[in-house]
Amino acid sequence: MIKTIHLKNWKSFRDATLYFDPLTILIGTNASGKSNALDAIDFLARMGQGKDLATCLRSESNGDSFRGGVDWVATKGEDSFTITLFVTGATENEEYEYSIQVSPSPKPLITSERLTRRRRRSRSQTYFRPLQIFWTDPCQPEDPAITARLYNEKGGSPRPMQRGVPVLSQLQVGAATINREEVHVALKTAWSALGGLFLLNPIPSHMRDYCQKAERLNHDGSNLAGVIAALPIEQKTEIEETILRYVSELPEKDITSLKAELYGPFQSDAMLICFEQWSENEAPLQVDARAMSDGTLRFIAILTALLTLPQGTQLVIEEIDNGLHPSRSDLLLRMLREIGSKRAVDIVATTHNPALLDALGPEMVPFVIVAHRDPKSGDSKLTLLEDVANLPKLMAQGRLGAVATSGALERSLNPSLTDHGHL
Repeated sequence: MIKTIHLKNWKSFRDATLYFDPLTILIGTNASGKSNALDAIDFLARMGQGKDLATCLRSESNGDSFRGGVDWVATKGEDSFTITLFVTGATENEEYEYSIQVSPSPKPLITSERLTRRRRRSRSQTYFRPLQIFWTDPCQPEDPAITARLYNEKGGSPRPMQRGVPVLSQLQVGAATINREEVHVALKTAWSALGGLFLLNPIPSHMRDYCQKAERLNHDGSNLAGVIAALPIEQKTEIEETILRYVSELPEKDITSLKAELYGPFQSDAMLICFEQWSENEAPLQVDARAMSDGTLRFIAILTALLTLPQGTQLVIEEIDNGLHPSRSDLLLRMLREIGSKRAVDIVATTHNPALLDALGPEMVPFVIVAHRDPKSGDSKLTLLEDVANLPKLMAQGRLGAVATSGALERSLNPSLTDHGHL
């Protein structure tokens, strides 16, 4: 799994690091860089699907999250960007560093790419000599191909590679021709880390139609009923009961059951339905997804992702509490922690909601990251909340939600606001 992502000249980030924990909360004002950070994850997730660079950087209109397209990828004044990942290895003393540099214009091309294995000595922070799994030779902007060199205990075995497709992807496709075990393991580890990224952008209007049975959830949540309905009966029942247990705490009325039902002559179309009951004297009312609220559908989509995506997935959700009443923030956090921990699913989420920030509690301070702008350069920064210099003084003023909405946190990270009288 990915431990950190380092961004260099990516969109509004000149130099920043995003940390991954079991639950990471990313906060910040509008235009602070939160969405740009998620776009970097989106780019990596598209790479993990085997897409070429042009497709990885393309802005879509079908619910995908990537914004701006190729023209806005590199920081203003720069002709390339670099993204570097640190990925966990087979043991706690092993990690992999993967880095890709891309020149996005006029056509996205690889400038350099490398994968390195690092191992620490047992019970020590010192490292053995890094093992270069693969790296690329320098190339000129006009070169149509780039040479990758694979570890062979000498100068590296050269392989010509396309520049419009990540080398990691090309080597993964041709893995059968690679003989060295350490190279195989490294490629598989890095590739699995990219493939484990999943960006969820639930769009309630897409969830209200019938959908076909499916093995994997769409990024917009549109086929959530089909994913649940396609599960083996025991697993389907268990997941429906788990969803019901959390969803029943959302509304004022009682939800007595929730199921993904199959319809049609071939039992291939699915629709989410539930039964609501306001009083014991009235029969339960059947309600399907067409009549469910936006907030309820988004909540169910998040639950479905947590419960059906493979273990080890790193799930990314923008504005995770969108459409959810502030009084249900505790429920949302409890759900994320309980299911995420049980299924080893890491979650990265952004929020503007002060109620959710208040619900985090002091134990979550190390896992909150603040996106903000440098007052002089305008570059976006990512600062761990626990690294904010006067955090104890800020928190003495109230809970995190109040500190964030009052502007005190922003002023602490940007003293010039105070200097100009914005108190």
